[in-house]
Amino acid sequence: MRANPIHLKQKIAREAAYLLYFGFEKEFKQAKVKAAKTLGSTFLPTNLEIALELDRIADENEGSARSEQLVQMRKDALKMMKILERYTPVLVGSVWRGIAHRRSDVDLVAYTDTPKEILVLLKANNLKILKSEWTKVNKKGKIVTSFHIYLESPSKRKIELVVRDTENTNQERKCEIFGDQIKGLTIKTLTEVLKKNPLRRFVPT
Repeated sequence: MRANPIHLKQKIAREAAYLLYFGFEKEFKQAKVKAAKTLGSTFLPTNLEIALELDRIADENEGSARSEQLVQMRKDALKMMKILERYTPVLVGSVWRGIAHRRSDVDLVAYTDTPKEILVLLKANNLKILKSEWTKVNKKGKIVTSFHIYLESPSKRKIELVVRDTENTNQERKCEIFGDQIKGLTIKTLTEVLKKNPLRRFVPT
């Protein structure tokens, strides 16, 4: 009897999410391919299907501590964003979405045409910089360059800061997981979220 394609696809999504959650894979693409191979199938779940399973696994393993961690990560993000205030910082990623788990980083974006200024600023604030590098990504045939800074917050949270040119400040970006626009949170909106509903989620319904 052949396996139900829907159930099989869900199993693959679950396996891919497991690989991501426990750190065996870092990217959705590699995780889904490996999961499909492990289960002997060619079915590939969507990034959204994997994200939903990842959310469930995090709840199962972290319980109430997950909510406490999210609030702390958002507070850490706000502190960092206030340091970067002149560079129009935005909180994105799983901490913005409200679906962060114990392996999640705090993802920030800032805008300047002189990224080294930000490195100087971070060092002046005694923040631990782990690594910094230029990266190039091919977006629909266009090469997009950005400067990445990996650092550690005073509370030992891992932060990835992507520095983009100022001409990209208001550029709309589509989320490869949820398919919606990446809006993120500014200093003002993050402050409001922490005050009114610190566990609020920003995911399509």
